Amino acid sequence: MASVGERRDRGRRLPDVTSPADIPATTAPGPLVVRTTGVDLAGSSMLDLLPDPLTGQAPVTWLRRDEGLVGWGVAAVLRTSGTARFRDADKWWSEVSARAEVHDAVNEPGTGLVAFGSFGFADEPGSSVLVVPQVVVGRRGDRAWVTTVGADLPDLTPAPAPAAPVGVTFADGSLSGEHWMSVVADAVARINAGELEKVVLARSLIATATEPVDVRWPLRQLARDYSMCWTFNVDGLFGATPEMLVRRERGLVTSRVLAGTIRRTGDEERDAALAGTLARSSKDLEEHEYAVRSVADALEPHCSSMNVPEVPFVLHLPNVMHLATDVAGVVHDAATVSSLQLAEALHPSAAVGGTPTARAVELIAAIEGMDRGRYAGPVGWIDAAGDGEWGIALRSAEIEGSTVRLFAGCGIVADSDPESELAESQAKLVPVRDALSD
Repeated sequence: MASVGERRDRGRRLPDVTSPADIPATTAPGPLVVRTTGVDLAGSSMLDLLPDPLTGQAPVTWLRRDEGLVGWGVAAVLRTSGTARFRDADKWWSEVSARAEVHDAVNEPGTGLVAFGSFGFADEPGSSVLVVPQVVVGRRGDRAWVTTVGADLPDLTPAPAPAAPVGVTFADGSLSGEHWMSVVADAVARINAGELEKVVLARSLIATATEPVDVRWPLRQLARDYSMCWTFNVDGLFGATPEMLVRRERGLVTSRVLAGTIRRTGDEERDAALAGTLARSSKDLEEHEYAVRSVADALEPHCSSMNVPEVPFVLHLPNVMHLATDVAGVVHDAATVSSLQLAEALHPSAAVGGTPTARAVELIAAIEGMDRGRYAGPVGWIDAAGDGEWGIALRSAEIEGSTVRLFAGCGIVADSDPESELAESQAKLVPVRDALSD
């Protein structure tokens, strides 16, 4: 049986520019009229504003602790694929932004013209999307706003609550757990033979409901249970990622690198001991060092100064703990290099690909046994100035009607144990799996 991603991509080339009704490919839209005004959202949850996706409103989300952006409707959209997907999207966005008529009374990051994007992990097929919603609602601290693109001001009252998924069952994705462990063992043998230093291998899980799944339900669960993460939804790809690939804002760039994981037990004293074990683990520190090095090397050409901490900290999430490092810098080419271009330069980092990256990506294609789709690719938003936030689409899933395809991946190094890696992947599937339950 073909996977969701395989069924979607097989046998057709995605058009360069489409509308929600899948009209024939056209050029980029004419000038967009954009208006941003301040609003009072006191006491309102951002996710409560999202309309039912089954009405065709195409909701999008980028939130952390109920701050960020949500939107719906489609004013313009680009669908692209292949090796040029980032360049195509950046060029299209530059052209759309240059022609737009923008009236912005708020002037905060995320106001004015904004697009949400999600990009394929691999070059082939690499199916990717960049969409300009008709309505975007934003919140940052005590300020809130609404942006409309060729649309009337919306009624910002909570939409009817989503229903829980019905009759959800789970089955192995492309590979069974046993088969996936054999793939991990193969990768470890190749690493010990000197072919590469690290490779990140992913696996999938298929959830099937008896009725179409309303994406707002798992989004609410994820935002509630994983408030430290960025909860996202773009064109059917949703999740809660703990990893910020790149944020660029007014000349400053930051990237949160995660690599090295240990599962939590729920016992505070035991988890504190496990955090210490993780911080001293040579295997996890080695994996983390590869990931930090790849991010720093990719950002360095764009920065006049950088801060790369020598020692990671332990990030505590409800289900796992990660080694984490926040890399920061001052960009010197903001006028010519957008946040999307920075995301392209960073993708794939060692945290989702491996080291050396090119060899690791080749090995993923050869032995992983599935099309990742947009899993582990950049997901986020960009504004007309080129600023934006791009996370890595981890702890994520693709939704298509009543079928949800969940993903999880693990960094494999020389002393990785297949059974331990399987347990780690199962822990990483927990957030989305639990979010699909009542």
